[in-house]
Amino acid sequence: MPNERTDRARRITVQRQGPLLVEGPVEVELEDGTTVCSDRFRVALCTCRRSRRYPWCDTSHRHKAKDTG
Repeated sequence: MPNERTDRARRITVQRQGPLLVEGPVEVELEDGTTVCSDRFRVALCTCRRSRRYPWCDTSHRHKAKDTG
């Protein structure tokens, strides 16, 4: 998947207090060099690192937002 040309650009939606929503399928390379893949039409990537399913978002950010807000 890296460096492959596609017919159109992938859309990534940024949310202030939430995950990055990425049009799939996606391949994500983690810091340790491992690669995880999803063939879903849209995936939510965790940006807070609280997810038990990291790098996929499991909405753990919502619990922290309730505690502080």
